[in-house]
Formats: sequence, C-alpha cells, structure tokens
Amino acid sequence: MYIAAVILSALLALVSLAAGAPKAQLKGSVPDELVAKGLSAGLVRFIGLAEVAAAAGLIAGIWWQPLGIAAAVGMLVMMLGAIRYHAKWGDYADAEARGAASAPVLFALVAVAATATLAASQ
Repeated sequence: MYIAAVILSALLALVSLAAGAPKAQLKGSVPDELVAKGLSAGLVRFIGLAEVAAAAGLIAGIWWQPLGIAAAVGMLVMMLGAIRYHAKWGDYADAEARGAASAPVLFALVAVAATATLAASQ
C-alpha cells in the first residue's frame, strides 16, 4: 500500500505544482482567464499558493503520513471548489471547455485515492 501512496502522492504533487505555480505568480493564460471570469487577482494568487503548499505537503507526507493526508484532503477541497466553479460557468455543457473542466474531477478522485492509501500505509 505504501508504494501506491507514494505514486499517487507524487503524481498529485506534480499536477498541483504545475497548476499552482502560474497562478501564484499570476503569469500565463490560466490566471488571466480566471480574472476575466470574475475572480480577483488576489484570490487567484491564493489558490495558486494553496496548490503549491498542497504539493509540498504531499511530498513531505510520503515520510510523515498525517501531513500527506491533510494535504490530500486540502487538495480534494480545492478540486471540489474547482468543480463548482466550472459548473457555475457551464463548462461541462460546453464541448470546448469540457476537457479542461474534467481535470478537477479526475484529480479529486486521485486525491481521495491518495488519502486512502496514505491512511492505510500508516
């Protein structure tokens, strides 16, 4: 179970870092699109910093599972917020936006799996 926990944690951490770093720096097209849809720049930066912190927590949680569990649960909460955001903007009904909007659903499931495997490997 520990190997699965390490793989899921590392995968989720990489995705979280890749998604969070541009938001934290307010650079790239994604932060610009989020601001254009009504989120403040401060909120976008906060989300990015939370994603970067989750990535660090997931990696540290490989050695200290309670931290990894907390980071994975935090990641799940962020992904549920992202799902709500995409549903609010109708991205699941739009064929062009559906692919990007489906990513938080997948990562929410990975966060649940990471939480379960980290808890089981204690």
